[in-house]
Amino acid sequence: MLKSPPRWFTLSLLLAGFLGAAEPSADLTLEQALGSVEKVNVSVLLSEQTLAQASAAIGQQRATVLPTIDLSLQQRRSLGVSIATVVVTSGRAANRFDALINGSYAILNPQRLSALKSVKAAAEVAQANYQVVVQTVLSDVAANYFAHLRNLRRLDVLDSNIRRARALLQLAKNQLAAGVATQIDVTRADAQVAIADQARLQQITVVYQSELLLKRLLDLEAGRELKLADFSVRRSDPALFTFSDQKSAFEKRADYIAAQRALNQIHIDVRTATYERLPSLNLTGNFGRASANYDDPKQEQWAVGLGLGMPIFDGLRISANRRVALSRQRAQEVRVRNLELQISSELRLALQAAGSRNAQIAVAETGLSLAQEELRLAQQRYQQGVADNREVLDAQNRLAVADDNLVDAVYQYNLSRVELARVKGDVRAVLAEKVAAAK
Repeated sequence: MLKSPPRWFTLSLLLAGFLGAAEPSADLTLEQALGSVEKVNVSVLLSEQTLAQASAAIGQQRATVLPTIDLSLQQRRSLGVSIATVVVTSGRAANRFDALINGSYAILNPQRLSALKSVKAAAEVAQANYQVVVQTVLSDVAANYFAHLRNLRRLDVLDSNIRRARALLQLAKNQLAAGVATQIDVTRADAQVAIADQARLQQITVVYQSELLLKRLLDLEAGRELKLADFSVRRSDPALFTFSDQKSAFEKRADYIAAQRALNQIHIDVRTATYERLPSLNLTGNFGRASANYDDPKQEQWAVGLGLGMPIFDGLRISANRRVALSRQRAQEVRVRNLELQISSELRLALQAAGSRNAQIAVAETGLSLAQEELRLAQQRYQQGVADNREVLDAQNRLAVADDNLVDAVYQYNLSRVELARVKGDVRAVLAEKVAAAK
């Protein structure tokens, strides 16, 4: 019979569970989000299996150029017939048992060797395509991370709007009680509170949507609580956002590397199609024992053969294969050239966008400062009774717009830095642009 655990043990478990439940969940950082992509994202995991299949295909093709050895055991019973010009003679039924080790080896087969190189090149293409998927997902994760931060900050902006609207409503009531305002001022202020409340309710749905999207990218449970750590991207000198050597971008871009490797594979395929015309040299042989029946005394037997084969006429198949390979080569060369132009354009546009959006933050900050001053002056005029609260309402609305413009300007700048890092070939480079937290 099992004994119940000691009371002190039960109490310690309960206390540990209570403390564990009370401990707040750690905020998810951008570093953690990007670091988990290759382990949890569905698109990356599927691409990883494609890479694994391409690697396994090398073993399949390598088997065609390595020796093959097999063992065969065969018991047969046959009746032979000897046919002469006039007389047909039937012999007696005979038994035969063979135990053989058979082997074959392609001593010289240029087409198979070239095909093996092609499969190896295909694995390199798959590796580069895997990196393309990784960089794409990293870009999506970073963009959605900043989008969710923006939506949360907009929620804070709306909360500030609600506080200002309620403060104005209370002020309008006080002014009405003091006889320096009318009922319409209270009604206007009350309507402003309703509009602010409605905007906040709508924003909650937007926040929930961006949270679910980020969870899907990171394979997190939909019901799990998600808190993001703030990430402020360093604002660089606009003069730094100038066009640099695009060659380094070509060398780091996974899609360009994949296109170049695909072109290299097609070059090999062209040679492979040409090598089909060359002769091949094969060695075959067997060694074993033979007897009438499997349990009779056996005698040694063996055979060895060397064969040379060369295509003479194959219905023009080899020529067609080579023309197809050459066509694919020309098409891939066009793709590579187009990709070079695309990367060059993307780099120039990303640099221009980063510089422009960096400058837009300063403009948005100026607009916010002016809107705050406008609201202060409007509130003074209303409190002094020289104007109704329409000026205050207009100033509050402009402040709300200016505040939201600054939030969006920061988000657009962060997004431009993610895009710039992606265009340069490594989205993770944006992590190095984080502003150090003030001590």
